[in-house]
Amino acid sequence: MPEKFPLPTKPEDVIPSLVKRFNSGDVMNQMAMYAPEAVFVANDGRVITDHAEITAIIGRDIKLGLSLETNVRHVFVAGDTAQIVLDWSIHGKGPDGKDVHVHGTACDIVRRGADGFWRYLIDNNQGTAVRRAV
Repeated sequence: MPEKFPLPTKPEDVIPSLVKRFNSGDVMNQMAMYAPEAVFVANDGRVITDHAEITAIIGRDIKLGLSLETNVRHVFVAGDTAQIVLDWSIHGKGPDGKDVHVHGTACDIVRRGADGFWRYLIDNNQGTAVRRAV
């Protein structure tokens, strides 16, 4: 039986796969795209290595029940590593009826594993933002 959300085999397929997984409403679909050593850069600049914490952060956005929209600017590839620069947004009415408007320009790093699939190493969804030291 084919996997509902196959992992990407090309770096340019990472973001379309991410969007489908995010919009599925199940955070575990998205977390399958993270390498075991992957890190998430929090909005305050902290580097998070604990996957349970990453799951909780991403899960909060997924639980809004709104679609993730993206515009990929660049995919730069060097061997088994790629940098992806993209604009992203989540807009609409949240479950509480309040307007939601979150967005950013991400600068993410993905790597092709020994199995041929591309997974996140660094998820930096505010990659171009200036951050203060924590």
